[in-house]
Amino acid sequence: MEHILLRHRDIPDLDQLDVYLQHGGFEAFKKVVTAMTPQQVIDEVKASGLRGRGGAGFPTGVKWSFLTKGVYPRYVTINSDESEPGTFKDREIMERNPFQFIEGAMITAYAAEANVVYNYLRGEFWDIVQKILDPRLAELRQRGFLGQNLFGTSYSLDMHNHLGAGAYICGEESALLESIEGKLGQPRLKPPFPADKGLYNKPTVVNNTETITNVPLIITHGAAWYKTIGTEKSPGSKIFCLSGHVNKPGNYELPLGITLRALLYEHGGGLPGDKKPKAVMLAGASSTVLATTDDILDMPLDYESVAAKGAMLGSASVIVMDETVDMAWLTLKTSRFFKHESCGKCTPCREGTYWMLNILERVNKGEAMKADVDLLNTVAAQVMGKCLCPLGDFAVTPVLSSLKTFRADFDAHTKDGAPKAKPAPAAKPTAGAAAKPAAARPAPAAKKPEPAGD
Repeated sequence: MEHILLRHRDIPDLDQLDVYLQHGGFEAFKKVVTAMTPQQVIDEVKASGLRGRGGAGFPTGVKWSFLTKGVYPRYVTINSDESEPGTFKDREIMERNPFQFIEGAMITAYAAEANVVYNYLRGEFWDIVQKILDPRLAELRQRGFLGQNLFGTSYSLDMHNHLGAGAYICGEESALLESIEGKLGQPRLKPPFPADKGLYNKPTVVNNTETITNVPLIITHGAAWYKTIGTEKSPGSKIFCLSGHVNKPGNYELPLGITLRALLYEHGGGLPGDKKPKAVMLAGASSTVLATTDDILDMPLDYESVAAKGAMLGSASVIVMDETVDMAWLTLKTSRFFKHESCGKCTPCREGTYWMLNILERVNKGEAMKADVDLLNTVAAQVMGKCLCPLGDFAVTPVLSSLKTFRADFDAHTKDGAPKAKPAPAAKPTAGAAAKPAAARPAPAAKKPEPAGD
């Protein structure tokens, strides 16, 4: 299919303003400002069925319609934090197709009746801000696409990039808003939601980078065109971030509804060494760990089909694990990450991530008993659904799902669960000699599977 989001792969130098303008750039923004009302823009996006690409998959137009009526000023904030391990789609958009992303943010602002857009990026993206985004925003101001009285109307708009300090928690929308305000990046108690009291206590739209990059083409070609791509309930294309044990990792923009098998083998080139896939995580480190049965491999990658299997498509950050991967090792890695990134504001997450990591370290060192694995399951279950924000649930999801499906991987590390070595059979006595018991030869040590990177 022709790219919608990764158009730079089809059009050389699309990151240059003149090239972008030659291919219809900012025509959609000019159209909404001069010929459409904000409500008409919301209705068009709502009719397209566009859903949030950052994780939850919530209908975008519906989200915009939640803004509290009659309260101004309003704000638009873009979540370009992209801190989920295994996710690298938004960076490619901002680096290679920045003007389409910026135009999407501008159309979103007009629909929200906002005059300021804040694009929030994690601190490690400082080079994208300094070398790519800030110079292009300055160019747009100079050329009259940002500023006062745009296209001879009364509408004014500006956009700014805001660098955070590299905290995973600031990918959560309310913690993101706190960070922009100069406060500690911790989630707010909800309600109220950002659509009512967001940035500076005013109605605020928070959308992901990939989500709003769809908007210019929806306005240009119409909602009906957009719905011809993907599935009925999950329309459009999606950027799948493919990594792990796969021959051709990278970003793949494909229609929603493509099967996991097609993604892995037709686009990803299969697994190195023709090994078999053991498990997959569809939404980065915070995912449910799914065993790659034929049923899962043939599952359509859309929001409804994945949810029916007890998982979430999320940001579609697909991490593949082959048959050599030890799930006790995998959950140690994810738990170490989430324990480090927990903001500590709520007790279940702060204490739960600590104790999960503590137990998993003992398991992986061979110092635990099977009862400790049971305790790990109990600790994780007590965190689920009890935290201020989704980070707690994200932390326990890979642990609980791995324990459910791959419990043997954990028990194999325990003192009372590891397979015991069998003594070698006694040698037969030779004729005329007194039978002597043969010394038992120790069984060879079990070979530990190699981890999939570090």
